Parts: sequence; C-alpha cells; structure tokens
Amino acid sequence: MKEKDLSHIKVTDYAGKLAKGFLYNPLTALLAVFLLVLGYISLEVMPREEDPQIAISGGSVIVVAPGMSPKQVEKVIVDPLEQKLREIKGVEHIYSMSMENVAVVNVMYYIGQNREISNLKLYDKVMQNMDKMPKSIMQPLVKPFDIDIDIPIVTIAFYRDQNSQIPYVKFLETVENLKRDISQIENVSKTTLKGAHKEQYNVEVDLAKLKGYHISLGQIMQGIQAIAKIAPAVDTATKENKLVVFGVKNAIESVEDVQSIIIAQYMGSPIYLRDVATVTDGIDFQNKQSALLTMKENDKILQTKQMTLTVSKLAGSNAVFVSDDVKAMLQKNKKYLENLGIHYKITRDYGVRADDAVNELVHHLVITIAIIAVMLIFFLGWKESLIVTFTVPAILAITLFVAYMTGQTINRITLFAFLLSLGLLVDAAIIVIENIHRHLHDHNSVHKDMDTLLIKATDEIGRPTNIATLAIILTMVPMLFVGGMMGEFMKPIPQNVPVALLASLIVAYIFTPYLSRKLLKRKEDGAHKHTHHTNKEEK
Repeated sequence: MKEKDLSHIKVTDYAGKLAKGFLYNPLTALLAVFLLVLGYISLEVMPREEDPQIAISGGSVIVVAPGMSPKQVEKVIVDPLEQKLREIKGVEHIYSMSMENVAVVNVMYYIGQNREISNLKLYDKVMQNMDKMPKSIMQPLVKPFDIDIDIPIVTIAFYRDQNSQIPYVKFLETVENLKRDISQIENVSKTTLKGAHKEQYNVEVDLAKLKGYHISLGQIMQGIQAIAKIAPAVDTATKENKLVVFGVKNAIESVEDVQSIIIAQYMGSPIYLRDVATVTDGIDFQNKQSALLTMKENDKILQTKQMTLTVSKLAGSNAVFVSDDVKAMLQKNKKYLENLGIHYKITRDYGVRADDAVNELVHHLVITIAIIAVMLIFFLGWKESLIVTFTVPAILAITLFVAYMTGQTINRITLFAFLLSLGLLVDAAIIVIENIHRHLHDHNSVHKDMDTLLIKATDEIGRPTNIATLAIILTMVPMLFVGGMMGEFMKPIPQNVPVALLASLIVAYIFTPYLSRKLLKRKEDGAHKHTHHTNKEEK
C-alpha cells in the first residue's frame, strides 16, 4: 500500500508522532510479525532455571604454623591478617578460627560482588603482606568459595544388582570414568561423588595374640610403614661416578604380601602380621559416608548401597540443556553399565523442574491474556478486545529480547515479573483504544476523516499516559537498591517491569491506531445522520 500523506494532521506528543508515522507505513505489519518471532526465539534460547543463580563471593585463608599454640596463632597470625583483609573493598564479614598449628580466616563479601575479582583481591592482599607473617609458617593456602556453582542440578544414584559379582573396586572405577566423561560436557562446572569408598587393605588386630607375643600396636604400624616407602634412599656411586638404580618389584601387591610383613622377633623366630591380625582386601569402612537407596519395585520396598554423582552447571547457562546432555551421556552408557550389573536412578533433575516451572508460568500467562481479552469484549467490543490482546504478546516479546540481550535467565522470578506487570501492560493500549472508540461515536467527530480521528485520539492521551507510566516505573526503581540475598533474588522484577511498561507505550502508540484503521469502522447511526442533515439545512 502506498503511504498516505498525513502532513496536514498536527500532533503535539510522541504518541501522535508514532501513530502518524506508522499508520500507513508498509513496514508496520512486518514489524509486528518480527516482534512476535523475536519474542518466541528469545523464549526458546534464553537459559532456563527454576530460581535465579545468585553469586556469593568469599574465601578462606588457611595458614599452617607448626609448633604454635592457639593463643600464639591468634596474636601472631589471625589478628594481623584480619586487619589487613578488612582493607579489601566489599568485605562484609570476617570469621576466624585459631587452633593448634593452624589458622583459618573466612572472608565473606557483600552479595552481588564479582566473584573472580573478589578472589583476586583476597589473594593479592594475602601475598602483599607475607613479609609481616612469622618466618616459621608455611605458605598460606587461599581457597575461594564456589557457592554459586556448588548447587547440583542433576544427582544420579549408582547401585549394583543384588546378585552382581562385580567387585566394588571395579564398580567405583566405572562410575569414576563416567564422572570424568560428564565433567567434560559443555557448561558443566563441577562433578562430585558422594558415598564412595576407596580400596584398601584392612588389618584387624587380635589383641589377645598381640599380648601373647608382647608386641605393641606401634610395632605393627612401624612394620607396615617401613614397607610402604615409595623408594629407598640411594647414595652409592660406582667408580665411574655413575648411579645405578635397580628395579625392585612392588613389595605389596596382594593380601598375602601384607600378611607376610615381619612385625618383630620372638624367641629367635620372626613374627608375621598374619600371626597377630587378619588382613582382607576391601574398602575404607572407616569412612562413614555410606548411603542407601530406597526404591519400590513390584510392590516391594528395596534398599541397596549406592554412591551419588552430583553435577553442577556454570552460572548463566541453561539448566535444561545441561540436564539433557547429562541424561544423553547416561543413556549412551546404559547398556555397558547393565552388562556389568550396574544401574542408576536420577534422584534430582533440576532441568525438568526448571522447564516445567517455565512452561507452567507461560501457560498461566496465556490464560491471563485470554481472561483480559474476554473482559474487554463486554466493555469495548470484540474488535477492540482483539486489538488490545495483540499488544500483550508484542510487549512481552520486546521484554524477553531485552532480558536475553542483558544476560538474564528465564526463571520463576522473571516470569513472576511478567505476571506482575501484565495488568499494567494493557493500560496504555486500553486507554488508546477507548479514546479512539469514544471519538468514533462522538457527534463532534462526524466530519473528521478516519485517519485524523485515529491520530488525534492517540495524541490526546499521550502526555497523561506517559506520566502515569513513568510514575509506575519510578515505584520499581527502589527495588534495584535492595541489598542482601532478597535484593539479588528479586532483581528480575525491577529489571524487567520498567522495560515492559516502556514497551507497552511504544506498542500501544504504534499498533493500536494501525489495527484500529484495519478493523474498526465508523457507524453511521441515527444520531450521526440527524446531525449530518441538520448541518445541511443550516447551510
């Protein structure tokens, strides 16, 4: 359609200028389609998570001081170190522990501080003051906190068949290999194995036999430690000043090797470890971090020992995609695991929960839009309702795109912000369409052409609508300055609601007059006809 000349229509506000500029613009319809497609793409590609991933910065400084008492550690290490660490900008709390031979100082930054920069500042401050530390201490260990990536999004419990013959060591090795493969998946930040036991030789000493041979537990420990050395000290050289190193087979390779360790001499005969103790090849049963998996199969409650693999994601990445990649890796190895008699259960799937939460809230958004549309039919008419209803997805599309470009994720708080602002989003469009509706049925507008009527009706309400929207936006601004955990958690609301309200103004001023020209028609009712004839008679 050729653009119509509307230069004779005078406007005073940006609302009228936008209505005038897009009323006959051939790109207006294309812009509408573009916005809807842009919003749909943003909704699909935005990282999804159930809750916002809040970054908490902090770290620990661990100083080993051999030979120092707790009081000495406090006065010589902890107090001076605390004073220096308080000089770091952004530090909220410092907690310290003074123990025998070691000092631990924990630093907590204000929430919202950049984690990488905070870690660097902590390390720099410790290294800058090394000259003030006692010379007898060891190199301080600076260990940053990774609270933002410590929360697992997927947990998998691995267990063996009750009739499986696979040794525990092979079971552990298989799961650790799978853990290594999963850690290489894109956007996986951390993988840990909970409830796993390491292989070891267990020595159970018979105290009665120990007493009979007049042997102490210290002698047993010395005997085992003597054979467990990594390598002998070699300081003998040949005449040619060459060092000769002999290859010696590992002293301990089996239970029999451990049993054959000589502990002491008794009446001229060697006492072996097997004489006073039982040696078995097993796991570190002193590790109490065992866990049971309880499940229901065929109406029976089964319990079996398990180890849990936890998977965490990088901040800002899509929990759904990471979860799907982990499950794809598990599915790829499922047959291999089953052949070994190893099974798994996914006990936590944050990706599915995040996807379900987002989809549910999107579903509620659609229902809310439908309710608004039905309500407007009774007050304005079905065509006016259709025009206002179109503006809502267009506004949400702009808001989603801006959120995506600013690095936000879509989560329950982001969508709550959309739901919160949904009633406000249609205000501008309703005001514009109501004023157009009033002008269409006003006796004084009978001689105005449709284009002038639409532009003038939009221009009239521009300034009060702008001021009202700005007032609502200003009520959201203070939320940006709320500190602490609550401030970070609720930040998507002041970030997205103002954007949605500004978008509602632009969409209302551009598309409401344009769609009104397409859908609304002026009714030549009796009043209009009567006014028209009266004017003719007067002339």
